Amino acid sequence: MASHREAPPALASSGAVTAAVDPALVDITANLTYTSRLAEGTGIVLSPDGLVLTNNHVIDGATTISATDVGNGQRYAATVLGYDRAADVALLRLEGASGLPVAELGDSSQTAVGEPVVGIGNAGGVGGTPSAAPGAVLALNQRIEATNLYDHTSEGLGGLIATDAAIRPGDSGGPLVDGDAQVIGLDTAASDGYLLGLAASRGYAIPIDGAMAVVERIEGGRGSAAIHVGPTAFLGIGIAASSNPGVTVAQVFYDTPAAQAGLVSGDVIVDVAGQAIDSPTALSAVLVRYHPGDSVALAWRDQSGVLHTGTVQLATGPAA
Repeated sequence: MASHREAPPALASSGAVTAAVDPALVDITANLTYTSRLAEGTGIVLSPDGLVLTNNHVIDGATTISATDVGNGQRYAATVLGYDRAADVALLRLEGASGLPVAELGDSSQTAVGEPVVGIGNAGGVGGTPSAAPGAVLALNQRIEATNLYDHTSEGLGGLIATDAAIRPGDSGGPLVDGDAQVIGLDTAASDGYLLGLAASRGYAIPIDGAMAVVERIEGGRGSAAIHVGPTAFLGIGIAASSNPGVTVAQVFYDTPAAQAGLVSGDVIVDVAGQAIDSPTALSAVLVRYHPGDSVALAWRDQSGVLHTGTVQLATGPAA
């Protein structure tokens, strides 16, 4: 992608840039009850009343989410308004927030190779004053494979900004900013449960233009095959890694739609809503179109190979 700029702008000190951006950030803590984990990340405040942009993988599987605003130090409960797993973008609402400082967004279509940037976020998930990782843009329109080790799904993330800024776990969902302290990207980092498939010496960010296109659809209530708006539907299973077609059930959670349908550990789901299921990623892609209360048909094979069918009413579950 070519830039319209004659040359990259000079970067003010990373400290000055960070000081300008910090008040418009939040530290996110997601409680992932079903996998007994906590996830830490960063969010970018988009509106005074608490709309927050972050990575989907920061809140994926969360049963409760809280966010501490860097600008005022207050802690808020957060709800997920929607997400796009394939784009790794999620939109949150901070409950009861008002008067929050808002990040200044730039134009990522104008980003140039060689341009100085700073990656800002909750590096290491320690909270407090955000860290600053200065660097430069190495390449544009990059693609990486991202793998979720807990639900065994994978996504190809495209169109990314590559940088040598040392973006670290916890920075995910934070801003990549230019010399004018404008957000040009959404930092995306590997973590203990979310692995990126390319060189560790590079950091990656989702261009802010693309991230905001997802935000606008969520705000407008315009879901799609990829973008989910509203509460997440829940089948109630844990997934085992498997090289066989279908999705192998590792565990069935108590009093969930899967349990009520009679699924047990070791069963293999092969069809949902008339769609053949050959991987955890395929299962996720089908369920993203549904909401709590929707009924879907299932087909699964038990460990003896016998095919079973049934219809379940999906429950309200963890985000994404």
